Amino acid sequence: MTTATSSTLESINPATGQPIGSVPVTPVGEIDAVVARAREAQKAWGALSTAERVEMLRPVAKAIEARADEIGDLMTAEMGKPTVEGRGEAAYAASCVPGALNSIMEALAPEHLEDQAVETTLYYDPYGVCGVITPWNFPFLMPQQTVLPALVAGNTVVLKPSEETPLTGQAFADIYNEFLPEGVLQIIHGDGEQGRALVQSDVNLIAFVGSRATGQHILQSAGGGLKRVILELGGKDPMIVLDDADLDEAADFAVFNSFRNCGQVCVSTERIYVEDGIADKFEQAVIKRVGDFVVGNGAEEGTTHGPMVSTRQKDMVLEQLETAKQQGAVVSCGDTPMEGNFVAPTVLTGLNHDMDIMHAETFGPIACIMRVKDEDEAVTLANDTPYGLGAAVFSGDTDRAANLARRMTAGMIGINKGCGGAKGSPWVGAQQSGYGFHGGTHGHRQFTQVRIVSVPKS
Repeated sequence: MTTATSSTLESINPATGQPIGSVPVTPVGEIDAVVARAREAQKAWGALSTAERVEMLRPVAKAIEARADEIGDLMTAEMGKPTVEGRGEAAYAASCVPGALNSIMEALAPEHLEDQAVETTLYYDPYGVCGVITPWNFPFLMPQQTVLPALVAGNTVVLKPSEETPLTGQAFADIYNEFLPEGVLQIIHGDGEQGRALVQSDVNLIAFVGSRATGQHILQSAGGGLKRVILELGGKDPMIVLDDADLDEAADFAVFNSFRNCGQVCVSTERIYVEDGIADKFEQAVIKRVGDFVVGNGAEEGTTHGPMVSTRQKDMVLEQLETAKQQGAVVSCGDTPMEGNFVAPTVLTGLNHDMDIMHAETFGPIACIMRVKDEDEAVTLANDTPYGLGAAVFSGDTDRAANLARRMTAGMIGINKGCGGAKGSPWVGAQQSGYGFHGGTHGHRQFTQVRIVSVPKS
């Protein structure tokens, strides 16, 4: 969490309330100049071959790996996730770089087409300057997943990390800038005011990861200049548990995906629909597992769940919880008052679909379990949302699950697993959970302008 003045963002440890560092706020009036420097730097950066840009970026992997513990501890201090998760995020980011560079380079290689009369080459050229706005819940990995394909494509980048995690964002930029020419990657700090100024500046593309409401504002603002946008937005991810599911497997996933990172994940499971015949056993299995959690300072050994990122986030979650109880939801475990920014992992049952908590994104440690009479009711309720990011179906019959999955409106659906796909799959949101996408061949190409050059056959 942060406190802000007109000139600085002070990062505050959400577990202790103690300051851990600060960064200077970028004056709004300077952002146009930052973008202008990026545009000047792009001339030389874009003139390099894709292979040359990739080779300049390869050392990033070892640099992150060497500092993974330091970066992870910074994430724990800045937004609260347990040490093992913070260090794990940094180590994972390092491990991803070599493969990502290779896959991006492959995706952007020119393509050749021909027919009886014409030979055509498709080139994937840079747009120019990309504005990248990233969230606080994965404050190192999320910048990498958007900045890396933008850079390899030949764009320069102006990065605005979340105001909740400015130190981690700065650490990311500092590492990358050890290997990049001046002006290719620049960072600005601030809140929504700086974000709006970046969107309205002379950038060619905006890549944003965050809330649906902010994404809508970005789309409206960018539309006037017909700027390209890539928006990864919020979710209200459903999980369907059919009566032939492995209950232990389903309960393990439900608990993991509802509560990891304190539910502060865009693809957290926020709605669980379980067929009546197995509902009692499933609820008991979930409750038993939640009882093993240890909530506390993420830096302390044994902690499984740290604090919410800020008092504001805690208050939003508790307000949803209180409304749900007033509307008739049953607290089956959790809801224990906790001081500071901590929220006890909570399981709600006795739900119906008229309750507010079944529709608004929670982004907190609350698992909502609702009973349904059959799979048709489950899929109807799962689709009753403007969101469409991830979903999961658990069943002992994979054909049955696959048929049901094809009826769901989410962009990514897992069967007896989370929603993430095989290597090379893009990260895709449907409905109001996404506009454009990233990752995989098709996602990497979103950071490029396709240019078609055709010549007649002789």
